[in-house]
Amino acid sequence: MPAIYFDHNATTPVRPEVLEAMLPYYQNGYGNASSLHALGRAARQVLEESRRKLAEVLNCEPSEIVFTGSGTEADNHAIKGVFFANGAGRPVLVTSKIEHHAVLHSFEYLEKHHGAKTVYVGVDSEGLLDLEALKKAVTTETCLVSVMHANNEVGTVQPLPEIAAICHSQNAYFHSDAIQTFGKLETDVKKLGVDLMSISGHKIYAPKGVGALYIKKGTKLHSLIHGGGHERNRRAGTENVAGIVALARAAELAAGERESQSLKLSGLRERLWQGLQKNISHLRRNGSKDLGLPGTLNVSFEFIEGESILLSLDVKGIAASSGSACTSGSLEPSHVLAAMGVPTETAQGSVRFSLGRENTEQEVDYAIAELPAIIARLRQMSPIAPKESCRVNGKSS
Repeated sequence: MPAIYFDHNATTPVRPEVLEAMLPYYQNGYGNASSLHALGRAARQVLEESRRKLAEVLNCEPSEIVFTGSGTEADNHAIKGVFFANGAGRPVLVTSKIEHHAVLHSFEYLEKHHGAKTVYVGVDSEGLLDLEALKKAVTTETCLVSVMHANNEVGTVQPLPEIAAICHSQNAYFHSDAIQTFGKLETDVKKLGVDLMSISGHKIYAPKGVGALYIKKGTKLHSLIHGGGHERNRRAGTENVAGIVALARAAELAAGERESQSLKLSGLRERLWQGLQKNISHLRRNGSKDLGLPGTLNVSFEFIEGESILLSLDVKGIAASSGSACTSGSLEPSHVLAAMGVPTETAQGSVRFSLGRENTEQEVDYAIAELPAIIARLRQMSPIAPKESCRVNGKSS
């Protein structure tokens, strides 16, 4: 078990308060929410109360929330569901080049098997969507646009209200994957202008295996999973009551702490970046400092590979990531960094530090103290690293 966990964008530990809230529904309140007996009615009551709590955080109607088994399922449901319901007359889909693979692979599936035509809009060097290109891409033939609220690798936050206005000017639906922003930034669906929005529990200190999809009233959407009449016939499958209780409790806690946590995590992120800059040469910060997630810092260490850095950090008790946990086994450079114009050899040396509510200044300082020697040692073994980059705090290692 790592002593220091800097991989909160991949997943988070379950908060004690969240665990306490969900445990009764594994033990005594284990009824099926579709059953008519007292145990089932009690499960239904807590399920709908959790839906109401989540709706309050999102500023929507409880009936506009469908619980899912994950954020990935929510993304698939939004994208495929809208296309199957509307794509016959409007076959064009639009997305960005830096989306999570749950989104990109859904579009690829629709292109390959259902005749969809997808337009992929580029981003600038900080990962911000090209709004002028989006305006040209969205036409009367577009049925859906999907742009993530913030990128999971570099943390860049997109201007969703402006994107929504472009979509709605052509009567296209707008979906956003808000899995990285939910609980960290304001996700008021009315202010953001979204028609559909995906969230997930395990990014906000709830367990894995539960998520939700906001579906604005009036949105034409096909179901993906068929069976019983669960979730008002929109998503079949017995509801995960314990997980849903946990998601709602975690959302409540995150909403109450959002401003204080944002200040704390932004401070830790900048402390880490400044410490690395001071002690290590040939660095590149990926993403937007001013329009980024509070706790996300993506850094490219030139002349070496990110995997070697991560393994060396792991030996020192520090858990970090090279990008999306869903593609951690891939040898391909990050598609996000490639879209941002980061050279392949630089992108391969990238590390994502994603900080969380329990991280401290002392942990950040420990990472700052350990990384220079790690980078210097790895660069000494690199045939392309200049000699001056193989120094620790200006001295030969």
